Amino acid sequence: MSQTYRHPDLSIDQQHALFTAARRLAEEFTGTFGTETIERFLHTSYDQFAIHGKIPNYLPLLAERFARQRLHALARVEGHSDGRPVVLFLCVHNAGRSQMALGFFQHLAADRALAWSGGSEFAGEINPAAVASMAERGIDIAGEFPKPWTEEIVRAADVVITMGCGDACPVYPGKRYEDWELDDPAGRSVEDVRPIRDEIERRVRRLLDDLDIPAA
Repeated sequence: MSQTYRHPDLSIDQQHALFTAARRLAEEFTGTFGTETIERFLHTSYDQFAIHGKIPNYLPLLAERFARQRLHALARVEGHSDGRPVVLFLCVHNAGRSQMALGFFQHLAADRALAWSGGSEFAGEINPAAVASMAERGIDIAGEFPKPWTEEIVRAADVVITMGCGDACPVYPGKRYEDWELDDPAGRSVEDVRPIRDEIERRVRRLLDDLDIPAA
């Protein structure tokens, strides 16, 4: 990692973790992106999570995961697509509705399509009631994390599903948009989240039908 991207507020361990993350990403995207692009995406991703006060020891890992997603999105924008459709689920906090939709889509579409999610004001953690209600359906979303959306992620998507983010949701020409009116599971019990979960599953299945993607 170049000296240009050293952050004065990082501990030695955090700096080492980011160096290691940059090397992994450089190996993964060899021939697609150069070191400068990879480091810029990694460090801007880190800064976005740091602003929200997430646990410092996890920030390099979150930054690496989000930077990887952003780089894959940028690659698609620049013409490096494998032909699979991409669906982007957006809500306010990226902690409940969009995460449950992402979980169902990934579970049902398997490797036949890609799905990402994001929030206009992303939260610090996934809604525990959403995690528990999805676990009842055999889908584990506990390993996911709230994140923002970025320009390249929206541009790479073929379908954008919005859920309550209103005017904050990004609009780009040439994309299919759907607005799903769903209750926000924030602050609700698992019992109260179940009907929201079931409605999300119904809509995801309908979306897969529309995209001619067989559900697993």
